[in-house]
Amino acid sequence: MRPIRKAVFPVAGLGTRFLPATKAMPKEMLTVVDRPLIQHVVDEAREAGIEDFIFVTGRNKQIIEDHFDVQPELEMTLKERGKTKELDLLARDLPPAGATSFTRQQAPLGLGHAVWCARELVGDEPFALILPDVLVKASPSCLSQMVDVYNEVGGGNVIAVEECDPAKVSSYGVVSVGETKGRAFEVTGMVEKPKPEEAPSNLIITGRYILEPEIFGLLENQEKGAGGEIQITDSMQRLMETRPFHGLKFDGTTYDCGSKIGFLAANVAYGLDRPELADDLKAMIDTILSGRG
Repeated sequence: MRPIRKAVFPVAGLGTRFLPATKAMPKEMLTVVDRPLIQHVVDEAREAGIEDFIFVTGRNKQIIEDHFDVQPELEMTLKERGKTKELDLLARDLPPAGATSFTRQQAPLGLGHAVWCARELVGDEPFALILPDVLVKASPSCLSQMVDVYNEVGGGNVIAVEECDPAKVSSYGVVSVGETKGRAFEVTGMVEKPKPEEAPSNLIITGRYILEPEIFGLLENQEKGAGGEIQITDSMQRLMETRPFHGLKFDGTTYDCGSKIGFLAANVAYGLDRPELADDLKAMIDTILSGRG
């Protein structure tokens, strides 16, 4: 059983649901309170012990690479002004030298294709896949919980899942539940966007995965699926025929920051979690809801 050292972050999407905000700025750089979405998920990965951070980018995503680089002019200005707190914050968030890698997805061919683009950087070892527009507010982090399960079951593939209103499962990938193993359970099947009456459970796949490198060989020959794109779920279903898959119903709250409502909810939730902001934010929310704002 090999440790999970690498994480892949697909960041090539256009973010059309947030236009015009994302016309010139990647959606992954939209801020929840004062940290970009991509920083939140990288923080989650670091907490889980990830050492190598692999970003699958597209055009107009250079700002993400800049975000995870040093900014000498900014740091010099902060130093001259005695802004030691801000300098310490920048140093804390900066990954070690050589820990970040960037590769390009040249055409929008789907999540499965984006993952396949990272094959040379991942190599022949298991890896985490984290979707940056899904924030999971949890302690320990969602990926940390998954790594614990990966170690407990002896490796293989692990998928984060959560309960969904049965009437809404047709919008998600849904798993079939097998034998329980500690905190995890065997995943015996996956169905993409089933009709509610045909869904095998109400457990939907969240944007967190631990996958074995055999997935790359399947993705290379994977035909286009839903939406005319190469879907990671299709290759996972094929991999499941020969390799173990486990699901984890994690402890935490998910915010779909690919939607405006989910993004707004995340800002409120993470803002209320900040001691220096919580009281003023609560008062402002009360003022708005009372019609005084």
